[in-house]
Amino acid sequence: MAASFSLTRVSAFWGRLNSSFWFVPAVMAVVAIALSFVLIEVDALRDAAQTDNPGALYTFGPEGARAMLSVIASSMITVASLIFSITMLSLQLASSQFGPRTLGNFMRDRSNQIVLGTFIATFLYCLFVLRSVRGTEAASFVPHLAVAFGVLMAAASVAVLLYFIHHIATSIRVETLLEKLAVEGCAAVNHVFPERVGQAPPDDFGQTAAQCLPDDFETDIRQIAADSDGYVQSIGGDVLMRIATKHDLVLQVAARPGAFVTKGACVISAYPKARVSDKIDEDLRGAVVIGRDRTPYQDLEFAIRRIVELAQRSLSPGINDPTTALYCIDRLGQVLDRLANREIPSPMRLDQKGQLRVSTEVVDLGGVTCQAFAAIARYGMTDADVVIRLVETLGKLERSFPLAARIPVAALREQVLRESRGATVHGFDRAILSDLQEPSVKRL
Repeated sequence: MAASFSLTRVSAFWGRLNSSFWFVPAVMAVVAIALSFVLIEVDALRDAAQTDNPGALYTFGPEGARAMLSVIASSMITVASLIFSITMLSLQLASSQFGPRTLGNFMRDRSNQIVLGTFIATFLYCLFVLRSVRGTEAASFVPHLAVAFGVLMAAASVAVLLYFIHHIATSIRVETLLEKLAVEGCAAVNHVFPERVGQAPPDDFGQTAAQCLPDDFETDIRQIAADSDGYVQSIGGDVLMRIATKHDLVLQVAARPGAFVTKGACVISAYPKARVSDKIDEDLRGAVVIGRDRTPYQDLEFAIRRIVELAQRSLSPGINDPTTALYCIDRLGQVLDRLANREIPSPMRLDQKGQLRVSTEVVDLGGVTCQAFAAIARYGMTDADVVIRLVETLGKLERSFPLAARIPVAALREQVLRESRGATVHGFDRAILSDLQEPSVKRL
């Protein structure tokens, strides 16, 4: 089955390309090569017009220009190799210390890409300018402006190198990484929940998504199959709504972002199958982006899971860093608090006539919260500081969550407190934990 291309997939491809480690350096290298040709041409025009008036830029002879450009080019490629080695070492450290799921953040780091691109661009620029220098008896040409600009690029590269040393030392700090993970988690919240695909049913609608589906939905659907193996990274909700409205279809999303699907597995069910042509099938498949790994773009659970994984690793016996776990709990509370202030969308999306068009799963706020904090609690119940921070953060979220989500969060908070009163708890810790044993919330 041929791959389906659509605006959704083109946008996803551009996002992957723009965040790849090589794209920005490649663009900078092409710009540098083009700039070398432009400046050489400008030098040629100036050389013809100002033969009798050299000016301040005419300070290099052919041999001096060659020597200058050769030194700059050789030093730039050496430093570029050093920067690449330092970057790979940082990636190895990040993978072993913070987990492989955090490598994407280091690969997408725009500063590292620009630094590497600066040295590669300067090297190629000097290389292409060097080839235009002529110093024979028959003809002599020195692109003075291009050489002077190469010197300026070398000076700028030194400043970039100093910045890179500072940046790489800062970026491998756990506080910096957690801040980036929290920002991406909040961005996922901002992206997913303000998004309105069609119209939600009114508050007094009184029917579930299953009740709104046609009676013969299960027997009269065409299954839209995945065209590759991997994780669902994003779904074009606007595309689905437009196709469903245009062709009078009812669509049920069978695999939401973050789900793993195999080639040929159903990702969307379309009703009725008589109205779903091969062209519509291809358009619907094009609205689903499948990749080799999960991304936080529409996958909020993955954005949260990366913070949870970092907390679990910090509490493992091999690392034993509960302070990092405290940072993780704080950042997790930041993301979930942002989610608490958003209205959870309905699983049913209607068109302007009130007709059901798209049905999908929605995030269970209480379930996501309990799953994340319970995963940390399994590893940190023997550390009183971790327990206290868990209870305090759960209490804050409990007060800000809507009523339906408070019940599981309050239950988890009480369970954590109950499980923390074990025989291994020190007396001074037990006193602090006892102070937390107060009514969680004036609930229900």
